Amino acid sequence: MKRPAHRKILISGASIAGPALAYWLDRYGFEVTIVEKAAHLRGGGYAIDIRGTARDVVERMGLLPRLRRLHVDTRQITFLDPDGAILTSLRPEAVTGGAEGLDLEVRRGDLADCLYGLVENKAEFLFNDSIAALDDRGDRVEVTFDSGARRTFDLVIGADGLHSNTRGLAFGPEERYHRYLGFCFAGFTLPNDLGLQREGVQWNVPGRAAALYAHDPGEPVHGFLIFARDEPPFTAFRTPRAQRDLVAATFPDTVWEIPRMVAAMRAADDLFFDVVSQIHMPAWSTGRVALVGDAAHATSFMSGQGSSVSLASAYVLAGELATHDDHVAAFTAYEKTVRRFAEQNQALATEGGGVVAPRTRHHLDARNAMLRTQTALPSGAEGRAANTALALPDYEHALAR
Repeated sequence: MKRPAHRKILISGASIAGPALAYWLDRYGFEVTIVEKAAHLRGGGYAIDIRGTARDVVERMGLLPRLRRLHVDTRQITFLDPDGAILTSLRPEAVTGGAEGLDLEVRRGDLADCLYGLVENKAEFLFNDSIAALDDRGDRVEVTFDSGARRTFDLVIGADGLHSNTRGLAFGPEERYHRYLGFCFAGFTLPNDLGLQREGVQWNVPGRAAALYAHDPGEPVHGFLIFARDEPPFTAFRTPRAQRDLVAATFPDTVWEIPRMVAAMRAADDLFFDVVSQIHMPAWSTGRVALVGDAAHATSFMSGQGSSVSLASAYVLAGELATHDDHVAAFTAYEKTVRRFAEQNQALATEGGGVVAPRTRHHLDARNAMLRTQTALPSGAEGRAANTALALPDYEHALAR
């Protein structure tokens, strides 16, 4: 295998896309440093899906046996009407378009831990730090860190998520690329008082949704309160109390588990509040800086494909850097290969709230009518087409020539 022409690469972000990219870059002979603003890896978390093309990626990484052991194995999703009565229960694949027996569902923290384990002794990690400034000099990038340290790299890759610091430094304010999808959500854990096991339960009224997802028995469940809002609630981001007050005021309902969920949300020490949004950029690179994963093309959690697209895009970016001597050509090939795949998966989240949170009475009635009469939703076919839309190039074969 030839020696890469642009060898020293800094990756910002140690969640999913960053370590996945580091794995492939190290395999191709690059020197990799990862900077992460958190003091350590974030464990636990709700389950994320690995399906279609992304499953092929983790198989090529040798992670498939371990991820199978960590598989959460959600067996059904139950949909409720506004009064809390059961409409129907479906296998997850009937909604997502996945393949039963092939898809993987693992806690986000477990996936991050698996990826970190592949590269912890191969890449340099700088925890509790972040990029403060970038100076692209044409032949190198001078990086200043929040810690005050200064380093030089051949390339810098932002894998630091929806609210990417790297993107802001290299491409400008997030507002240019942020596309608000008209929803907000609060995620938190609460006791499993319903005795749920390997299943999800979802309640809807127009423009609002509440969901509980349970993994192993005895564990807390993951609760989500999702609601439509024409404009992002910027004032609510100022304090956690403002976020809790906004969510509670939006869910005054006394049906099903709503009062208990609102009370748990108010008391939760792991509350995560954000808007449902995507990132749409005209280009994913500028000079010697590029973006990967949610930093480049966040699909939003309503697509169910964020981590899968991140894994696939990291694989392609590393492969193109390995097979091109010129970084500009590599970045161009990476974007050409991945952009359509990312856009197809973004589209899964943009149809009136989709299956998760139908925005209007019309959307909700149409979805519920399908739930009563069908064993699989049209969203399943759309999801299947999107999550398998990218055929992975064989970079190792190309490098061996």
